Amino acid sequence: MKKFLLCAGLLAAASLAFGQAAPPPPPLTMTIPALKDGTELPVKFSCSNAPSGVSPQIQWTNTPAGTQSFAILLHDPEPHPQKGIYDITHWFIYNIPADAKDLAENLPNGDLPNGAKQLKNIRGFMGYFGPCAPPALYHHYTFELYALDTKLNLGADATRADAMKAIDGHILGTGVFVQLFKRAQ
Repeated sequence: MKKFLLCAGLLAAASLAFGQAAPPPPPLTMTIPALKDGTELPVKFSCSNAPSGVSPQIQWTNTPAGTQSFAILLHDPEPHPQKGIYDITHWFIYNIPADAKDLAENLPNGDLPNGAKQLKNIRGFMGYFGPCAPPALYHHYTFELYALDTKLNLGADATRADAMKAIDGHILGTGVFVQLFKRAQ
């Protein structure tokens, strides 16, 4: 027993002497309190709730050091070949303040009082447009949260492609949340 304790003590002292690295910080984590990741989206948050659905409350924890702003993208990555569309933007909100820990449910369209801005969605307005897959098959709707080391300087007519280009090289952490949805028959 004495030999075991002596060995354990020597190992602990050696790891301190050689500067063992601190454990990495926990990853950025996104939750949507009204939803369960990977399940079916309630109609309330979809395009079936006229006129465009209600944006859900989104929360996050473990903000990476150096975060200057957040951005959130909601998109449908499943193809709509009959429309010639292969990834649909339902929502893009950016310049969410670095000290924010959530977005409230049912955000208004356009710029927000906290300085956050919204891009145009697939329907052409600035704000949330809820999932809207056809009745035949479920589509996967992906909420992506980005912690950024900068604020984005985008023009009023910026597109998702413009935003993604501006984000490139500035991502400190990401969170992902997936929902399934198809409209009723």
